[in-house]
Amino acid sequence: MTPRLTLQLIAGFAILLFLSAYVFPYFYLLSTSLKPAVDAITVPPTLLPEAFSLQNYLTVLANPGTLKSFSNSLIIALCSTLLSLVLSVPAAYGITRYSTVPGRLFLVLALCARMIPYISIGVPLFNFMKNLHLIDTHLAVILAHTTINLPLSIWLMCSFFEGFPTAIEEAARVDGCSRFGALIRVIVPVASGGIAVTAIFAFLTSWNEFLFSLLLTTVNAKTAPIAIAEFNTQYSVDWGAMAAMSILFSLPVMLFSFFMQKRIVSGLTMGAVKQ
Repeated sequence: MTPRLTLQLIAGFAILLFLSAYVFPYFYLLSTSLKPAVDAITVPPTLLPEAFSLQNYLTVLANPGTLKSFSNSLIIALCSTLLSLVLSVPAAYGITRYSTVPGRLFLVLALCARMIPYISIGVPLFNFMKNLHLIDTHLAVILAHTTINLPLSIWLMCSFFEGFPTAIEEAARVDGCSRFGALIRVIVPVASGGIAVTAIFAFLTSWNEFLFSLLLTTVNAKTAPIAIAEFNTQYSVDWGAMAAMSILFSLPVMLFSFFMQKRIVSGLTMGAVKQ
């Protein structure tokens, strides 16, 4: 067997493994969403629907709670992303430009905080929000998601700022800008690609988050992942409706990621070249 043929076999196996792990489950989810309710629970299950039906989608969209949960997810994800950027950009800038020992120690602590399992801080966070009378409010979930997004956002922005030429900042300061003015007028616009990547990752994390939303919401601020899980009741599981809403929930993120893939790649490579 030639080395070229060996590489082709390895590449084919990797592609097959990828399709099995990611594409097939999503294809089966889409197929289930298009089956009538009876066919969705047929044993053994069929790969393709015997009769295509949009009834699951109509049932989901006819429920007022569906649009409410999507609206809540969008509000919380956008606000959490914005708050994460407002806090992480100046924090990362200060850490990279001053390069002090406390700053580097803070980066390590932020990484450790990101590694802590969410469930270990779920109960304290619930009691904290309960004492503040914030349970089932958007603000509680926004703050909770920001605690998740902030460490990763700071690390991403630090990598972007470390690769940013200091000569541009120094030129701005020679022209009369303060350090804060140089940050706002010069560095932030140039680092917009990195900021966009950080915003995308923060938005996706908040959009998909489940545990904190489950602990902190009941009705008013309930997000879409919680609404999807509620199709699994004590007595039955509405597989068709659950699959239909899961497809609807995944579409905005998939389309958004598809159209932003060039921005993501360019932003991720910003910090690859150091001056």
